[in-house]
Amino acid sequence: MTPLVAGVSSPRARLFTCFLRLGAQQAGPLQLHTDTGLAAKNHYEVLVLGGGSGGITMASRMKRRVGAENVAIVEPSERHFYQPIWTLVGAGAKQLSSSGRPTASVIPSGVEWVKARVVELNPDKNCIRTDNGKEISYRYLIIALGIQLDYEKIKGLPEGFACPKIGSNYSVNTVEKTWKALQDFKEGNAIFTFPNTPIKCAGAPQKIMYLSEAYFRKTGNRPKANIIFNTALGTIFGVKKYADALLEIIQERNLTVNYKQNLIEVRADKQEAVFENLDKPGETQVLSLPSQESSTGQFLRL
Repeated sequence: MTPLVAGVSSPRARLFTCFLRLGAQQAGPLQLHTDTGLAAKNHYEVLVLGGGSGGITMASRMKRRVGAENVAIVEPSERHFYQPIWTLVGAGAKQLSSSGRPTASVIPSGVEWVKARVVELNPDKNCIRTDNGKEISYRYLIIALGIQLDYEKIKGLPEGFACPKIGSNYSVNTVEKTWKALQDFKEGNAIFTFPNTPIKCAGAPQKIMYLSEAYFRKTGNRPKANIIFNTALGTIFGVKKYADALLEIIQERNLTVNYKQNLIEVRADKQEAVFENLDKPGETQVLSLPSQESSTGQFLRL
């Protein structure tokens, strides 16, 4: 699930008091928003930055609180994606097309869609500036811009995605490569990674690993698959109760887990992945195919 950041320009208590004073307005039956023009106004009671799942949800809530005409969403994309489905897309259980729909269809009815990108925040003046030069002021601001994909922080990426055995479930451009790699897999290393940075869904790297392991069993390739989970964290999960349960599954399914291992380089030409030991900076480990000439073998999922 996509992690989103929400913020307001005043304490929660003040926001809640304002909403009570304005009076709650119940939303009518859901209608599709079809107006994709720029905002007709320069000021809104509530301005939401980001038209992902978080931004749409918050805009819908604020609409009920302050009225649709007092809420706007700033979002440049013409297409909205429900990204949690992408793990299932990578596992072959869902089609990529099922995750997307026109942004206009998910904007709450009556809420203004500002089809632009935010380039500047000015909290001192309670306003933002968009990439088309428009300034919009607000009384309350909700930031739901999600997480930027910084694949270039890993040496060899994003150009390494040209290799059919390297992919990522976090991008609409690469998620289908996971399913293709699973179908083509015959033997070797299957490497799944958890980076040393914030990510959209902390459980996604494990979920695709478990789904891949199940697929290998279904196709009869499990005995030839060396499934590796390299995580930058020091534990499999932050809550002990669930970590203990996951460790039992990992043991039952004979999965290899290496902690404090961060992917720092991808060598697509050599089919190698380089990991740094976070407990011993500078110490690296290279994972590669037993035979570089093999037409089958490892794939890497970020």
